[in-house]
Amino acid sequence: MDQQDEFVANLSKIYQRLKYSKKLKTAMKEVEKDLLSLLDVKLFTIYQSVDNGKEILASFKGGDPDDDDSIEIRVPFSPTSLAGYVALSQRALVIKNVLNSDELIDIHPRLQFDKCFSEGKGWNVKSMIIVPIKDEILLGVMQLDNFEGDREFTKTDLKHAMMVSQMLAKQFRSYLQSTQGPFDYLVQKSEISGVELAELQNNVSLYGGSVTRSLMEEFNIEVDDVGKSLEHYYCVPYMKYDSEHELPIELLENIGVSYLRSNLWLPVAGDKEEAVILIDDPSDYQRIMEIQGVVNARNYVFRVGLPEHIQQFLRGDADASMEAGFDDVFDALGGEDGIEIDGDDLAATSGIIQLVNRIITELERLGASYFHIEPGKEDAPGGVRIRVDGICRELLKVLKEHCAALIARIKVISRLNIAERRLPQDGKCKLKVRGQKLALRVATVPKVQCENAVLRILAAGSAMPLDKLNLSPKNHEKIIDLPAHPHGLFLVVGPTGSGKTTTLHAVLGQINKPDRKIWTAEDPVEITQPGLQQVQMLPKIDFTFDTAMRAFLRADPDVILIGEMRDDETASIGVEASLTGHLVLYTLHTNSAPETITRLLDLVLDPVNFSDALLGVLAQRLMRTICGKSKQPYKPDEKELNHLIDAYGREEFKELEMDMYNIEYQGPVGCDDCGGTGYKGRTGIHELLRGTNELQAMIYQKAELDTIRAQALKDGMQTMKQDGIAKIFQGLTDYQQLLRVVAE
Repeated sequence: MDQQDEFVANLSKIYQRLKYSKKLKTAMKEVEKDLLSLLDVKLFTIYQSVDNGKEILASFKGGDPDDDDSIEIRVPFSPTSLAGYVALSQRALVIKNVLNSDELIDIHPRLQFDKCFSEGKGWNVKSMIIVPIKDEILLGVMQLDNFEGDREFTKTDLKHAMMVSQMLAKQFRSYLQSTQGPFDYLVQKSEISGVELAELQNNVSLYGGSVTRSLMEEFNIEVDDVGKSLEHYYCVPYMKYDSEHELPIELLENIGVSYLRSNLWLPVAGDKEEAVILIDDPSDYQRIMEIQGVVNARNYVFRVGLPEHIQQFLRGDADASMEAGFDDVFDALGGEDGIEIDGDDLAATSGIIQLVNRIITELERLGASYFHIEPGKEDAPGGVRIRVDGICRELLKVLKEHCAALIARIKVISRLNIAERRLPQDGKCKLKVRGQKLALRVATVPKVQCENAVLRILAAGSAMPLDKLNLSPKNHEKIIDLPAHPHGLFLVVGPTGSGKTTTLHAVLGQINKPDRKIWTAEDPVEITQPGLQQVQMLPKIDFTFDTAMRAFLRADPDVILIGEMRDDETASIGVEASLTGHLVLYTLHTNSAPETITRLLDLVLDPVNFSDALLGVLAQRLMRTICGKSKQPYKPDEKELNHLIDAYGREEFKELEMDMYNIEYQGPVGCDDCGGTGYKGRTGIHELLRGTNELQAMIYQKAELDTIRAQALKDGMQTMKQDGIAKIFQGLTDYQQLLRVVAE
């Protein structure tokens, strides 16, 4: 038996001893030693959620011989404590050293470890694992402690902790006797049958609307009974609408009403010390983490409410905010669906054509870059998701047969094989939306029982000027200088969708003069410029990048752009071309500029030729920017400011020449213009590595990555993280958005 199987077997034995016990304290005392041994920890603490919606209560402390029942440890939902943060965020934490404030600040700027209790016990606590105990909703928190000198926790320990928390979640459900769904209490009270509830929820998920409103209007269920059902499920007090209730002006200041309406939450009492939040789903941890970022209070208290009541508190029109927006299209589909037609035939009906056009219109209006058609499992409805500013969001739910018809329609307009559902297919189509021509790239991917379709909107247009890329002054100056060389190799690297092509065309725009012959090989050709000789790749006829590269060398080029360096052959030809009097520009999928060097050496490039050819490598990412119409200025506290300065590098930070006494950040708020997210648009962050003499010598010697990185920094390279932090100080974005695109 391996270690994992042994752990599961022992955990199962513990569960069998727990499941028949009616009292948690008694049951945990019986299995305390076994659980400590199984997890290999000095201490563990079990917290239970308290039904006041504001805190968790330490109900059992394993490994503490002096556990005193008379002492209650209550931890508020708060980002200022470890257990409170896990209860608030519902995400697991592995802390190497709880006394290392930098490690805690990296998780959240306010996170701290209160060592008073452990010191009072004489415990030298060092490492911790804290995991949520949840089963759809938060039921508690489990904390594991090891002391100074003990082993560090591993990923396996975290996995085991999560398995124990799942076991405890089953027990907590039993102890609390909470319902399994938000409206199961109504079924138990015979206000509605299970079949009727399932049908109602299915209709709402497909066509929009509100489950709570339908329960009250279609089944005449009293509003307080609906609220009581929510309270039973979420274990959070229910709060109904009260026209006399005064909202806290301090907490609502600078938060857009439209943002609150679309996200269905609202501060209803309290202050920055303790904010009371009314929300329709207290188990939505992503929204709760967004709430604490917007409200920025020390502690949080939650109340569950009906969506309609939240809208009433906001003095808004609940009916208008709940409209699906696609109802007229679905009504048309409902009329057509009464006819016996299969998915392929349905794809040609006016309703599906109208639905495709409406979705693409929404994409163009919202500035989306992708949309995904994702059928559900078996007979479950599917969905349409879109990607805006790099983040996915759901647009609407669609019946299974309509999903199939949508994909079939997309295949038709993309000239793909509509009958082939077993193999991936790629295609393109052009549409006219609001008088504007849109080019779409289509990919279908088969999955079990159905297939998915993904459409990418190609950003057809002219090249962006180099000075609009938001390069730092130092990088801008170097980028202008590098392509001015008559020959050499210049690369722009980053993941898909990071703006590499946009940057390269901006560079070409600087050197696109009548005295230079420029060839480009791209797939697809999205950006066009007069004067460029642009070629579209056609893999189906074996017209690939390496084929194009060989052809260009016979076509009297001065400059060659290759859309992607995919193999060692394309790379080798590019290096050779750059040594024979040509300027060669490439894109490549790597994480950083120094890593690009080692990756290319792994492609069996000749290090001598490569070192001679290299002019530079520009790595980049796109980071969401704060909406200009709803941003909120604030002054950072000393801890937050020092964290960013340390992340940048204290010595290097001096080069920014910041006025330390007048630094002001910008925070997201949300408005109609940004869809309530607080963010609109993206900006580039960059790091530029130059092929200096010292670096070329290292490439020749095939130096290690760390050595190359150190030399690049010595040569003046500003990392992407540093560039991002500089843009935070410029008020363009915040640290959370930087962490989305740049690893710690």
